[in-house]
Amino acid sequence: MSYPRDDLIREVAYVAYHFHWSLDEIMELDHFTRHHFIEEISDINRKINKGKEEY
Repeated sequence: MSYPRDDLIREVAYVAYHFHWSLDEIMELDHFTRHHFIEEISDINRKINKGKEEY
């Protein structure tokens, strides 16, 4: 079973945008690790956005 290409492209773009990693660096990550970074980025963004709402 292969991972849907559109999902992979979105994940790579998300990590690349936030961490400025290269395509090669991101593609070297296994699926579990890539998703872990996506979850961490999402948590960071939620905290930042919550802090902006308090001002």
